[in-house]
Amino acid sequence: MPLPFIGILAVTSMAIIAYSLWPKKAEKDGTIRRRMRGQSSQAPATPLARTQRESMAKRFVSSVAPTLMRPVMLSKPEEMSKLRVRLANAGYRGDNVVTLFLASKTIVAGSAALLAALYAWSKGQTLGQGVGAVVFWGALGFMLPNLWLKLAISSRGEKIRAGLPDTLDLMVISVESGLGLDAAIQRVGDEMRHVHPVVSEELQIVTLESQMGIPRSEALAHFDERSGIPEVKSLVAIVNQAERFGTSIAKALRNQSDSLRTKRRQKAEERAQQTAVKLMVPLILFIFPAIMVVLVGPAALRMYENLAN
Repeated sequence: MPLPFIGILAVTSMAIIAYSLWPKKAEKDGTIRRRMRGQSSQAPATPLARTQRESMAKRFVSSVAPTLMRPVMLSKPEEMSKLRVRLANAGYRGDNVVTLFLASKTIVAGSAALLAALYAWSKGQTLGQGVGAVVFWGALGFMLPNLWLKLAISSRGEKIRAGLPDTLDLMVISVESGLGLDAAIQRVGDEMRHVHPVVSEELQIVTLESQMGIPRSEALAHFDERSGIPEVKSLVAIVNQAERFGTSIAKALRNQSDSLRTKRRQKAEERAQQTAVKLMVPLILFIFPAIMVVLVGPAALRMYENLAN
């Protein structure tokens, strides 16, 4: 069997192993909704063969992941805690997400280094060139999970930021109609699951924590920690202050909703103003040369013919 084919097969196998272990958001959301409805947290009945395959894959990967994470294991507990918070900001809150993330860094770096070595061997490069390519692509593969995590955090933060004004409006209506704040959070979390599923999931977690006996302020503080955006931090602070000083919760939520809606409109206007500047680069590089060729091309050809004659 050719060596490049063996390398590609090994890289594909490692990618499948990493993907099979990574927690799925759909399964996690379904579990939260079943707990909110008072149902069992067990998954729906699945065929026996599929269940056995999934359990075998999880057992295999759970035994392999701790070994793969050792080369990139963080030395300080504070760094592990920060990584867990960043993964929670991206929407992953499982028990083994840190292990899986660190193992994925080893898998991606090793796969990139292996492919670079195979490419250098197939092209007949020198030892120095091959080592340089392996080091460069290995380091790039090592940093790719960090880039993915940063993009995932940014994307989820934008979804929460976009859904907060509508969520607060519905919460104001619920509070003014006579519901308590806990009941309003539970009702809004259930109603918003089709419109803003990320915000709905977070509100459902807040409700679950409150039902477990955690104080509401602490549950909201956990919501702030999981979201990682300043808008939620401001909202949690306003709600806690309103409860502490006995002011109207509905009025505080309405003011916060108006403020968030104003910020969202200003952000949209800012992006609209930046459009003209961003369009200058494609205009100069792609559109203006074509226009110049169309307009000046015939005149330039006629001038050349006249000068030649």
